[in-house]
Amino acid sequence: MGKVTGFMEYRREPQHDRAPAERVKDWKEMHPPVAEKTLREQGARCMDCGIPFCHTGKLLAGMASGCPVNNLIPEWNDLVCEGQWEEAYIRLAKTNNFPEFTGRVCPAPCEGSCTLGIIDPPVTIKLIECEIVDRAFAAGLVKPQPPPVRTGKRVAVVGSGPAGLACAQQLNRAGHLVTVFERADRVGGLLMYGIPNMKLDKAIVDRRVKQLADEGVRFVTGTEIGKHIPADRLPKEYDSVVLCGGATQARDLPVEGRNLKGIHLAMDFLTANTKSLLDSNHADGQFVSAKGKAVVVIGGGDTGTDCVGTSIRHGAKSLTQLEILPRPPDERAADNPWPQWPKIFRVDYGQEEAKVLWGKDPRDFAILTKRFVDDGKGNVKALEVVRVEWKKGADGRFGPQEVPGTQRTIPADLVLLALGFTGPERPVPQQLGVRLDDRGNVWTDENKMTNVPGIFAAGDMSRGQSLIVWAIREGRQAAQAVDRWLEYGETVLPP
Repeated sequence: MGKVTGFMEYRREPQHDRAPAERVKDWKEMHPPVAEKTLREQGARCMDCGIPFCHTGKLLAGMASGCPVNNLIPEWNDLVCEGQWEEAYIRLAKTNNFPEFTGRVCPAPCEGSCTLGIIDPPVTIKLIECEIVDRAFAAGLVKPQPPPVRTGKRVAVVGSGPAGLACAQQLNRAGHLVTVFERADRVGGLLMYGIPNMKLDKAIVDRRVKQLADEGVRFVTGTEIGKHIPADRLPKEYDSVVLCGGATQARDLPVEGRNLKGIHLAMDFLTANTKSLLDSNHADGQFVSAKGKAVVVIGGGDTGTDCVGTSIRHGAKSLTQLEILPRPPDERAADNPWPQWPKIFRVDYGQEEAKVLWGKDPRDFAILTKRFVDDGKGNVKALEVVRVEWKKGADGRFGPQEVPGTQRTIPADLVLLALGFTGPERPVPQQLGVRLDDRGNVWTDENKMTNVPGIFAAGDMSRGQSLIVWAIREGRQAAQAVDRWLEYGETVLPP
């Protein structure tokens, strides 16, 4: 490594974000560039461990441990330490099609399994990854790579999220003619409309989409397969089809009062906000505004945090975030050892901003919503909730049990449901005749092929709700499988 004792000499650098009180005034990215000296020192903290778990990409206890795309992390940490930025980008691009996305929005399971994390804060892998690719773009190193020869085979990719884009880029580079269908008016899927602009600037998404288009990928927007074009037409017109439509069926909260006005699914709220921002800088009013409202976000995770951050930027009067799970511990529990993903208490950007504005973290843990209260005019005015304890039931499973005497009412003018997703929407699988698994996701074999020959699936559509980095990995794996299927068992693509 560049500096064998670096992990003993340098401390982990905290995230260089803009101050919360400043950044809540706009929709610009929160993360300014970092000085080269700082980055080289952070790269030097990579400790030349004997077995680098950071790039293993395994599932341990149901969660990612290490990088799912198997990034060559120790190699590019060493190169950054030495100031060899171009070589670092070459290493990074070998395994990850879109490190500018993962470097911004991935929760970094690589850091959770960093060997240094056993005794000290882990290496700032995510920060370094993002800086490598941003510097590569600035230096003109990221260029279109059209294939030298075309095979003449045609592939349809349904969905332009991270799985669809990764699959399309890989298949195009193998020489196939790739068409990506996207039902929204802009390419990017979750990257475009599911993640707020301050977390992932849409110019960054557009920049990468342009590269794919320059390489020869064809994009068809505003076209929903299964609605505007029957899904069963695709196998007749293309040599192969890859389903990358995501797990977009939102989990609802079917309690009394759910039909009241002012209660919205989180993704509907986030999508309309970003579209209005991009279309008119919010001048068209085509979004649900939290301005002046008492907002309650039900659900944690990234989507819940994004609802918090978005509501704050609208000018919410107050903000409460409810989670049904208990508060995580500050340190790893005994049953959550390294290199598992550390299930610990974290403060994300939205909670940090709320704390600065209102003096406290907006989250309340172990809370169950019983019903929504009507204001007499069909609008929500409050939530009735109760505290719960998680106990083992007769079947041996843990579940929430209400704590007597803890019922209370929380005022609310706007309620956002960020409860996750239950799987893909059904029209496309039904029209194609592809089978679903017992969780409601599209079933695939070990080669990402469905029960219908020539039709493949990748990302959340077959995996279920997951991380962007898993979607990129699955898109790459599906592309390799499709290439092998089209080319009689041969492939030029890496996994």
